[in-house]
Amino acid sequence: MKRLENKSVLITGSARGIGRTFAEAYIREGATVAIADINIERAQRTADELGPNAYAVEMDVTSQASIDSTIAAVVDKAGRLDVLVNNAALFDLAPITEITRESYDRLFSINVAGTLFTLQAAAKQMIAQGQGGKIINMASQAGRRGEALVAVYCATKAAVISLTQSAGLNLIKHKINVNAIAPGVVDGEHWEGVDALFAKYENRPLGEKKRLVGQEVPYGRMGTAEDLTGMAIFLASSESDYVVAQTYNVDGGNWMS
Repeated sequence: MKRLENKSVLITGSARGIGRTFAEAYIREGATVAIADINIERAQRTADELGPNAYAVEMDVTSQASIDSTIAAVVDKAGRLDVLVNNAALFDLAPITEITRESYDRLFSINVAGTLFTLQAAAKQMIAQGQGGKIINMASQAGRRGEALVAVYCATKAAVISLTQSAGLNLIKHKINVNAIAPGVVDGEHWEGVDALFAKYENRPLGEKKRLVGQEVPYGRMGTAEDLTGMAIFLASSESDYVVAQTYNVDGGNWMS
């Protein structure tokens, strides 16, 4: 039997990257998945490519009205919401002396407030359904420590880990399990931008930072989105019913906690 048979899943920021890969994995396990993204055209293309068990929803996690309408759209389409993956996030970096309020506000609005208020709306729906649910937040190894050039992003992901703990403790009485995944360095198109920022501030040639961080992973390479899917399926399934308020490192050995 498939582990997510007939489950209704919402994944934020899932038109591409890790979110899309999770959607593919969940569909293989029998779920119906809402591809929620601020770029509805790209979300629709992804849903079309993934087949009849995927559908697109336009979503801006910085807007409460958009969050609420997304939850309503999922319930209207699938009849219920069983699993939420809070995947939408933004990255930026700068030395402490060059951090702007605009960058700070944007990252916290998406990475922290977006996670919290999407989690809240999903939890309300799950409580109303009365059959529990699973909420998976995407944290990061960056939330486990500070980094000289990545202060704001690290702080947002530390906040996600803390929110996961608090929400997990608060919602388990409703049989809603809240847990998180903390990836390490994951290869993908977003790393071109990350690498370019490090090149700017560390005076490196393009591509060098990506090569170096891959070499430093104990496993021997950068991660891929596919490396995260086992944990994503586990946390969405009944196999994790007794797992509460945890953040799991899936990072090739980069961080031990």
